[in-house]
Amino acid sequence: MKLQVTVNGSVFDVDVEVEEEPLPTLGSVLVGGGSSYAPTPTQAKTPATSANALTTPMAGTVVKVLVEAGAEVKAGDTLLVLEAMKMETEVTAPQDGKIKSVDVGVGDAVQGGQVLIEWDE
Repeated sequence: MKLQVTVNGSVFDVDVEVEEEPLPTLGSVLVGGGSSYAPTPTQAKTPATSANALTTPMAGTVVKVLVEAGAEVKAGDTLLVLEAMKMETEVTAPQDGKIKSVDVGVGDAVQGGQVLIEWDE
């Protein structure tokens, strides 16, 4: 790269070599504290289609589970409650159906897109 530098009224042409430094990479991100009382993330299942599973809309902690396997639910029924950033969010049934399995429990840390509940087909 060529630059023109003025020093005390005198103009100098300068060739400058610029070395690009690699961008720093981010290490792993720890969610929660290092305390033994911190929630432990659960192992996320393989993402399922919305036709047979309900996935979490956000990362958080399961505070309440209001249904169990075999329960019949109607669209709009509250299935469980998630807490994220000190706010509770009710997760409701998007459709009528029968619950095949509840894949999380109270106190589980969940990641966005993780399967919470599977529907019986």
